[in-house]
This record gives sequence, C-alpha cells and structure tokens, in this order.
Amino acid sequence: MFRTPARLYRLLAVAEAITWTILIAALIARAVGAPGIVVTIGGGIHGFVFLAYGATAILVGFNQRWSIGVGVLAVVSAIIPYATIPMEIWLHRTSRLTGDWRLEKSDHPQDRTWYDRTMRWFLRHAWVLVALIAVAVVALYVILLVLGPPGGR
Repeated sequence: MFRTPARLYRLLAVAEAITWTILIAALIARAVGAPGIVVTIGGGIHGFVFLAYGATAILVGFNQRWSIGVGVLAVVSAIIPYATIPMEIWLHRTSRLTGDWRLEKSDHPQDRTWYDRTMRWFLRHAWVLVALIAVAVVALYVILLVLGPPGGR
C-alpha cells in the first residue's frame, strides 16, 4: 500500500483534509445546539491525523530530499483547512514526490551522511520506523491533550 513515498503522502494529505471537514462539521453542530463532546471527538481525530500528517511530511521530505523550505511548507499546509490537497498536487506536479523509498546507498553525496544511513536502515526495517513514529505521535498527542485545547478551555 505504501510502496512509494507519494502514496503515503497522498493518503495522509487526504486524511488531513477529511478530518478538517469532521472538525468544521463538529463546530457547526455545536453552534446549532449539539453537545460540546462532538467538538472534543472531532478535534481529537483531527489532532491525531494532523500530527501523523506532519510526521509523514517530514519523513517523505527527508526521503525525497526536499529543501527545508518545501518541508516546512508541507507541514504548515496542515494548519490551513484543506491546504494539504493543493500542496500534494503541487508536490506531485513539480516531481517532488517522484521516486521510491531510498533503501540502498547511491552515488549521491548525502548518502554518505549518518542521517541518510540511519534513514535507510529504518526504511529497510519499516516496522521499527512505524512503531517509533506511532509512539512519537501518540506521546505528542497526549502531551498536547494535557496542555489543553488550542485557545484554552
């Protein structure tokens, strides 16, 4: 399913947009009389997918050797409702999502760096990478829940 970085990135970009819809619908529902729990649930789903999208954008950006500016733009696109979709389209059209996971060393000078070697190891041991990302996303999610919702309680 995630044989290419483009497929993984697209899935999370679309999921992020869908969760914006869930959150916006929950806010509208609360405004017309639904219990506040709908926003808590919608916001929780959106927050978790937001963090997962951010982690995915960082991983894919690193694999694809995006500039720091493109990587930051990809992560920041999640803050604006539905912006991950045009971001994915732009990345695709500019060939920034072209290619496979970099599992093997190439002649590229960056492939000799410690962080590229580390990334290749994790990509070859995907279950470890997925587990670490999942733990990081859940930990950050819990920390943010403890700190409270955006704008305070």
